[in-house]
Amino acid sequence: MNILLDSHILLWTLDGSSQLAEKGRELITDAHNEIYYSAASIWELSIKHQLHPKQIRYPAKMLRELCQQAGFTEVPVLVSHVEAMETLSRPQDAPRHKDPFDKILIAQAKATGMMFLTHDAMLPYYDESCIIKI
Repeated sequence: MNILLDSHILLWTLDGSSQLAEKGRELITDAHNEIYYSAASIWELSIKHQLHPKQIRYPAKMLRELCQQAGFTEVPVLVSHVEAMETLSRPQDAPRHKDPFDKILIAQAKATGMMFLTHDAMLPYYDESCIIKI
């Protein structure tokens, strides 16, 4: 299975955090799964690092290097991913969701046939079969 990591899952994985649920850890460490990270996650976490360097310890370059050392594959943001973002399905009565990084990450997974691994409570409101909530 090809799995795209949500930004917080990426950080928890790189940090070896206990916040990463066992199911997530199993999916990420399963040798049959290929693990991906998005350039959008690096962008998002770089912004957060600049605002809160004590909370998000890694600048962009270090994050990318850690991902490469972990054997993860980078997914660039393409126009086709932006177009896929416009096709995301969400019920009208679902709580508002404004996070553009979440939306592009789901769209990337959808457009590339990957599964998207997240812990974000807002994301299962999307009617997208590519989302794995842990």
